[in-house]
Amino acid sequence: MKNILILFTLVFSAIGSAQSVDSLFVKGNDFYKQEKYSKAIESYKKIESSGVISDDLYFNLGNSYYKMNEVAPSIYYYEKALKLNPRNTDVKNNLGFARRMTLDAIEVLPKTIFQKFSDTVIYKLAHDSWSWIAVMMSFIAALLFFLYYFSYTPSKKFLYFNTSIISTVLLILSVIFAFQSYQHKVNTKSAIIFKQTTEIKNAPTLNSDTVFELHEGTKVVVLDAIDDWKKIKLSDGKIGWIIAEDMKEL
Repeated sequence: MKNILILFTLVFSAIGSAQSVDSLFVKGNDFYKQEKYSKAIESYKKIESSGVISDDLYFNLGNSYYKMNEVAPSIYYYEKALKLNPRNTDVKNNLGFARRMTLDAIEVLPKTIFQKFSDTVIYKLAHDSWSWIAVMMSFIAALLFFLYYFSYTPSKKFLYFNTSIISTVLLILSVIFAFQSYQHKVNTKSAIIFKQTTEIKNAPTLNSDTVFELHEGTKVVVLDAIDDWKKIKLSDGKIGWIIAEDMKEL
């Protein structure tokens, strides 16, 4: 009886929490429509602090900050939305608009064919999506081999055998792509500059030489960390050290 009561308590608690999140999201949307962007952000932030996240939530946060002309937070939340859903075209479009407000014009180094393929194909889907494709391909390959085994006519055997081979190849590629996508997500740490102007040093000390400056909204890759310093890399290949509190990791 005690276990049943605990179960009911957990169920109703979960229902109440879901309703609370839904009401906060609706309230945030209403504030946004009324152009009360700071209040909309408060509602969305309460959802985020509760541990419930989604690309829609981050997208709305990015939009709210964009409307308030806050460059760094808008880009930060658009980027977080893309990490959850890389195929969200609305986020990509708005991120493009937000990036136009940044001051740093950084040229992107030319990419190799493999890097271009990885960006346009492998990293286009999250690792869990590739995993689902691999599972689906395994079922299709097994079904086709089953049909091949029990077929009697040569034409059908030829068809099922070849299509099962193709499905197996796609299965192997999906597993490889899932692993690479996961490794890329784990090993690549990005951050957004939040300070209006920050000096990038050639060593993790305040008295070291300044090699260049960055401004709010610029995206960097985090390579290393020492104490309160982070070693960063830009898309043009430049490397330097920045005070950790001047940026926010995605």
